[in-house]
Amino acid sequence: MLIRKLFKFESAHIVRQCSTRRCSHSIHGHSCRVELLLEADQLDRGQMVYDFGLLKYGPRLLVDAFDHSITLWAGDDPEYLAAAQGFSERHILLPVSPSAEQLSRVFFVLLDQLLRNTPMHNGESGVRLHSVIVHETDTGYAQCFRQDADNPAMGRLSPAEILFSPAIQADWAGPEGALLRQVLGLDIPDVSRADA
Repeated sequence: MLIRKLFKFESAHIVRQCSTRRCSHSIHGHSCRVELLLEADQLDRGQMVYDFGLLKYGPRLLVDAFDHSITLWAGDDPEYLAAAQGFSERHILLPVSPSAEQLSRVFFVLLDQLLRNTPMHNGESGVRLHSVIVHETDTGYAQCFRQDADNPAMGRLSPAEILFSPAIQADWAGPEGALLRQVLGLDIPDVSRADA
């Protein structure tokens, strides 16, 4: 059985070397939607594949990191990267171009790792990420499946190579960001704890 959770964010990018000049030479934005599709062969004690309420923690925080951010390709012009990072406190540096296709792979890799490291407490069994769809516009989207996420012909992609700006990481400082910080290997203090 499949379930689907929809998330939304606003973001900007340039997609270098694409066919259209507007897209490849001008910073532009999109109202993106990310669909997370989970599957399982059995239901938990609540007779669900996975409680939708649990997706508002790690997965929602991860997708929200892209909101009002500029996504950058590490292989882009160094002067452009420095300027974009200097003028936008919310930026994400990717090892691949920020096309819809590559963003669907980025989200798959990160969300898959997050889901695999999420403790299951209600009889969930065999819950796995089926696919991730990134809608860049109302009429166009890219869908990533597991074989796409791990396909070296589409570019190597490791969570360790995806770099989130300090302003984005600050959003993960509370207890709801603990699993996300752990999965991404970030050492961000939990600001909700009182220092003795």
